[in-house]
Amino acid sequence: MKNIDYRVNLEKYRKAILNLDLDIDTGNLEFNFEGLRDWSLFHTFDEIKEWYQGVINKQEMTVKEIPLNECRKWNIDGNKIYHESGEFFSILGLRVETEVRECIGGWDQPIVKQTGWDGGILGVLRKRFDGVPHYLVEAKCEPGNPNMVQISPTLQATFSNIKAAHLGNVPKYLNFFQDDGACKVHYKKWLAEDGGRLYNKRNLNMIVEVDKDQEVDIVNENFIWMSLHQIKECCKQDAWVGHCLRSIIAHV
Repeated sequence: MKNIDYRVNLEKYRKAILNLDLDIDTGNLEFNFEGLRDWSLFHTFDEIKEWYQGVINKQEMTVKEIPLNECRKWNIDGNKIYHESGEFFSILGLRVETEVRECIGGWDQPIVKQTGWDGGILGVLRKRFDGVPHYLVEAKCEPGNPNMVQISPTLQATFSNIKAAHLGNVPKYLNFFQDDGACKVHYKKWLAEDGGRLYNKRNLNMIVEVDKDQEVDIVNENFIWMSLHQIKECCKQDAWVGHCLRSIIAHV
């Protein structure tokens, strides 16, 4: 059985690595091991492909470019573009002066500034099924995605969304990432975003593990449990995996 193979081979791997007497973080040994092959108890990678394409086929979002002055609830003045709630982000101008970049002397540019500087929480939920770790990910639809849909963390939400500044729903699975005592925290770090487009923005990246006996409801078919190996295989595909999930997985 795959779960027995997992436990037996994990222990063999752990002993083999420790016998090498390397200066390594032993806490990451299991993360290293589980990415070596596909231990999923739920889906083959071919089934993952079918699921991903199915979400793309069923998504109903349509996107078209419109003039900035027609964007509802967004205000434009001489200094910036901003949401009427004061939340989310604003777009302002910067003047950069430098002699060490390709544009000698510097340049002017617009840049996106997150309200409150801190962007939000990017979190992946981990749970063991019959001893085998799996990760809950979402095929998430965003207007700027190349395929419209990209595989994303369990939780990918700005603090403005968490506060429901859009007057919509609170992000799904938020509770697992707000109460550290409810889950084992494997990873929790503030990571910077792209400084060429985003002004001093950072996100709180997290991996938390829920107890094996705790129920985790799958709220809709866009969410799926994957093995770490399957997530890494998805990263090899063209534009399947969003940068938010990649930035978290890169640290395990």
